[in-house]
Amino acid sequence: MSLGKTVQHANRLLGQSAIMVMIRSPLVLHILGQLLFCSGIVWAFPGTRTESHATADPRLDARPFTVVWNMPTAKCQEKYGVDLDLSAFDIIANHHEKFQGQNMTVFYYNKLGLYPYISKEGDQVNGGVPQQSNLQAHLSKAKAEIEDLLKPGFHGLAVIDWEKWHPLWVRNFSAKKKYKLLSEQLVMEEHPDISRREVLFLACREFERSAKQFMSGTLQLGADTRPAGLWGFYGFPACYNYHKGQHSLNYTGHCHPKAMEWNSRLDWLWNHSNALYPSIYLPLQLAGSPNSTLMVRYRILEALRVASYYSISPKAKPVLPYARVAFVHTLRFLNKIDLDHTLGEAAALGAAGVVLWGELRFAKSKHQCQLLKNYVDQVLGKFVQNLKHAAWHCSDRLCSGKGRCTRRDPLSGHTLHQPDAHPSSVSGRLPANSTQLGLAFRCVCYRGWTGEQCQERML
Repeated sequence: MSLGKTVQHANRLLGQSAIMVMIRSPLVLHILGQLLFCSGIVWAFPGTRTESHATADPRLDARPFTVVWNMPTAKCQEKYGVDLDLSAFDIIANHHEKFQGQNMTVFYYNKLGLYPYISKEGDQVNGGVPQQSNLQAHLSKAKAEIEDLLKPGFHGLAVIDWEKWHPLWVRNFSAKKKYKLLSEQLVMEEHPDISRREVLFLACREFERSAKQFMSGTLQLGADTRPAGLWGFYGFPACYNYHKGQHSLNYTGHCHPKAMEWNSRLDWLWNHSNALYPSIYLPLQLAGSPNSTLMVRYRILEALRVASYYSISPKAKPVLPYARVAFVHTLRFLNKIDLDHTLGEAAALGAAGVVLWGELRFAKSKHQCQLLKNYVDQVLGKFVQNLKHAAWHCSDRLCSGKGRCTRRDPLSGHTLHQPDAHPSSVSGRLPANSTQLGLAFRCVCYRGWTGEQCQERML
């Protein structure tokens, strides 16, 4: 069957709400599968995913909830003599608060290999799109950079932050549309006589296939080179539950109706990631708003779903959402309510921790460094101590110290702490005894442990 006829045949099928097709020809099966894939329809094959009922073991500080500093604030101490003293509040940071180090490292698009992208001026850097990239040259350069930066025993967070294009064709719109246009141009140059529909199909197929090879190959390289590291991409998985109004009465926080479908199409990404780093950054319009809780809640729940569904049992993937100490595009710090809506929500849902990110301007002057220190000393640090203690308290009392607490009802709003409580006497909304605690929270056990209270070692 010709490509054109296959496209026509598949298009008739695409109008159906459910597709159950048995095709004998492997060629037609392959082409039809690609058509469904590029048309935004999931063609799921049974037996390709597993579900893990374990939670990831603690990392870095052996606590059920970890807070990691990923802000370039080394200059505060080195240049201005302002010591943030993060360790006093149980916040994990690299040595001397370096942005890249043995506890936490981020690789941006220009710091790892030969990432293809189109510049603002329209230049095709490293091929411009993944299908024009040199994968082997990229991996060779990336390997040398990883080995140079990270020690052989590295066991920290290794986050790749590539945001120029999205691996799913359908998610490349607005500023990312240029990647579609270039992909289509390449197909038309190679096949000048095919139809517009065939151009779109081939462009989509080549882009997504190459994006998959490029991203999964990079993750595999990281895992092979520094196998104890927690490798993953920033912002994945996404929920696409953007908030568009400050006091929207209709906002539910639910993920985009196609979010699960899109994330299912990225099964290869989850299979190659050994940690997930969704974003829970708050826009300024959500300051103090209960809608911020809804936005954060569903983003984390989707990440936990992906982590559970695509983990190789019994080894679970930790979920460590990226949060900001200030609202997006501002230097306005989150207050205790906003921290409760982000960090507190993450802990109550059973995330392994959070990563705190901020740009260089938080350390742009001595004054700004002092403002940051005051915030850490007076607000953030105490909140983190309280939250980490509460998560440990729940794990110790309810889960025998061998598991992580998570809400029985994810939507209940039960929290693990009272924002104003002192860390040495955490109570607040945390029930005082195991019976009460067990009504609000349940245990998800670490690898090798089972039972309602994680009290039994698995054989």
